[in-house]
Amino acid sequence: MECKIKWAGEGMSFNAKTGSGHTLVMDGAPEAGGQNLGPRPMELVLAGTGGCTAFDVVLILKKGRHDIHDCEVSLSAERAETDPKVFTRIHFHFTVTGKGLKKEIVARAIELSKDKYCSASIMLGKTAEITHDFEIIEA
Repeated sequence: MECKIKWAGEGMSFNAKTGSGHTLVMDGAPEAGGQNLGPRPMELVLAGTGGCTAFDVVLILKKGRHDIHDCEVSLSAERAETDPKVFTRIHFHFTVTGKGLKKEIVARAIELSKDKYCSASIMLGKTAEITHDFEIIEA
């Protein structure tokens, strides 16, 4: 996996080009010299982690031939007060929509992601207390 980050030349804005050819802009907070032109780098870490676990949960449920229609993950994180300001707590709230989804099946998909498949959350779990909960909405 590769990624190239280049300073945009002004303020604290950076352009990232991923190995898969996608580009995105990151920027610092205004109080740090940024202009709010894009998400903060740590926001992207959190978003990537949410995407990683959502990917796992959907894939696990689909492979099990469960009738899943939607999956949304809301993440809430706390960071250390001093540098390095690592994540210290992250809570994942899953909202899974489908037909006839059983609580045990959804819980198992989330557990598999948490314990085995989601590299991002497993990595962040080295510094952060990670918690999960979920709700199921009948489609």
